[in-house]
Amino acid sequence: MSNHNNITKEMLNQFSSEFNSDPSRIVIKNAIIKNGIKNIALNHSSLISNQKTFSNEIATGKITSQNKSGRCWIFAGMNTLRHRISEDFKMKDFELSQVQPFFYDKLEKANYFLDNIIETIEEDTDSRIVMWLLDSPMNDGGQWEMFSNLVLKFGLMPKHVMPETFHSSDAMIMNQLLTVKLREDASIIRNLNREGENTSNLHALKTEMLSDIYKMLTFFMGEPPTTFDFEYRDTDGDFHRITDLTPQTFRDRYLKLNIRDYVSLINAPTADKPFDRTFTVQYLGNVRDGKAVRYLNLENNVLKKIALAQLTNGEPVWFGCDVGKMLDRDKGVIDPDLFLYDGALGVNFGLDKAARLDYGETRMTHAMVFTGVNIVDGKPDRWKVENSWGEKAGSEGFLIMSDKWFDEYNFQVVVNKKYLPQELKDAYKLEPIVLKPWDPMGSLALMR
Repeated sequence: MSNHNNITKEMLNQFSSEFNSDPSRIVIKNAIIKNGIKNIALNHSSLISNQKTFSNEIATGKITSQNKSGRCWIFAGMNTLRHRISEDFKMKDFELSQVQPFFYDKLEKANYFLDNIIETIEEDTDSRIVMWLLDSPMNDGGQWEMFSNLVLKFGLMPKHVMPETFHSSDAMIMNQLLTVKLREDASIIRNLNREGENTSNLHALKTEMLSDIYKMLTFFMGEPPTTFDFEYRDTDGDFHRITDLTPQTFRDRYLKLNIRDYVSLINAPTADKPFDRTFTVQYLGNVRDGKAVRYLNLENNVLKKIALAQLTNGEPVWFGCDVGKMLDRDKGVIDPDLFLYDGALGVNFGLDKAARLDYGETRMTHAMVFTGVNIVDGKPDRWKVENSWGEKAGSEGFLIMSDKWFDEYNFQVVVNKKYLPQELKDAYKLEPIVLKPWDPMGSLALMR
């Protein structure tokens, strides 16, 4: 084998000589070893420029916490809806139950997974698609359409009606056990098919399997109430009591926006995704008879203009991003210039947004809500973000996002279609291009 395929002693000597030729590197090395790269590379100018004040802000309720679960997409959805409910009915610090949709999402995901196992029954077990399905049959993540499907099918309820449990707030072992059971169910289904069992009987068996999943979920989170009473005192001091509500009648009575009017816009500037076209993702969903995930891919400046229109009209904006990039979790700032890693390490990090998507360096990991923006000379320079990591994380529970970070690491906003110009409304209706399940736009928001 040729020497140029190996790391040789001569190479190591050359690398060492080059590193030690600059005395400042020794100082930086010692500082990083003692203090860690983030502390050394922190750019205080970024912290100063990303202030807590905003020219446009929406009043919000108490900061919520998803705890040790990946329910960010549910929390972001509920935070979006509760703003409207609180405003319309004069409720202070009102909160919707995040456990109820979490319960039904897992039941629906189990059904969705087992249906997909039956649908791919003729594929080899080690085929890429079956291995992808088996990789994560049960997790906490989701997308906007998956959230809206749950609201439309199962309704809403106040948090006190179905409050947090140990396993809704700490979901790891629950997901592990559900995953073990679903992989076992997949094995049974595929083995029976090899023995000649017909598809109709496999679907009947699936119903029995779902009964076990329902049983497990009830042990973990309790059984969702079918009726309840709702009592509250509004900000005028008036007391209200409404009895015998169902989750659906509560939704219809208190939610004065049409969740069907909201659409997902993305910015994915890769060569395989033309702008002004719609996309969906194979095998991405939860409710089998619900609305499929559909994205309209737009240039970033167009997407941002639409998000601004909704936000400056006093309506919060659900969005999906890669929150772990250039984040100071304690200070609550996200900015591409927050850590000067290239200067500290003496190397260049040059991937652009498209290349990061193509080469697996970025994807949507977290959903949050825009509740404010600072506009200077008609353009935003920073955004106020309502998070769901509790009041102690970030800036009293909020994050401050630089506009430059929006450009680089934000991928999705959900807006009322009334803010779209007619040509984009028409584009949204186009037959979507189907992306592979492992496409980065198929990732689920589940960051904790």
